[in-house]
Amino acid sequence: MFIAKTPADLPDLDSTLSMSGLDFMLAMQRGEISRPPISGLMNYHLQEVAAGRVTFRGTPEFQHANPMGGVHGGWYGTLLDSCMACAVMTRLPKGSLYTTLEYKVNLTRAIPIGTEILASGISDHAGRSTGVAHGEIRGAADGRLYATGSTTCLIMRPSQE
Repeated sequence: MFIAKTPADLPDLDSTLSMSGLDFMLAMQRGEISRPPISGLMNYHLQEVAAGRVTFRGTPEFQHANPMGGVHGGWYGTLLDSCMACAVMTRLPKGSLYTTLEYKVNLTRAIPIGTEILASGISDHAGRSTGVAHGEIRGAADGRLYATGSTTCLIMRPSQE
């Protein structure tokens, strides 16, 4: 899997709309489509893809610390937004796109810097105009729960003219 370095590295709209969301995510997992730049900045990558479920593996580093030296809440939010919204994406038919409308994150404990985690999202609903998912961040080695989240996504079917 390679990370997009320029906008030209990202799939264009026609390519994206030509695949179902599941096919898109599987192509990314196989390295046929670039990873988004945010994944490199936040140090995470795609681990698992299935219909209605996506898991990312990542490790917060010192560069992700807040002023007190702990992992910034935005790191948790980014991982949960990514896995939950991508879980919704796996349920989209060809010709559809999505974007996050809102998400909520509950931190249950601090992730120690350098601790590898799994961020898993599960789609609960993907309808005509909205998708809903929930997710969690757990320690990769011990399964400790670090955060939970929920999201609502807007599902769009843009016209191709």
